[in-house]
Amino acid sequence: MQGDARGCELAYKMIAERDNEKYSFARESRLLIVAKAKVWASEGWRVVITDQDGKAYEPPDFDQLSAA
Repeated sequence: MQGDARGCELAYKMIAERDNEKYSFARESRLLIVAKAKVWASEGWRVVITDQDGKAYEPPDFDQLSAA
């Protein structure tokens, strides 16, 4: 798992794909990663968030993740 500049493990990872492009982001905050994922999904990207346990969330599940 990736860490941040302070060496902490980041709990949530977002992957966004569209055409031949792929971007990956990692954050400690589920609220920040969900907000970013919603924006990218609204712009036509295929977005998946993975939590620290390896469970994957797609756009229909983002509200469930933010309420956790």
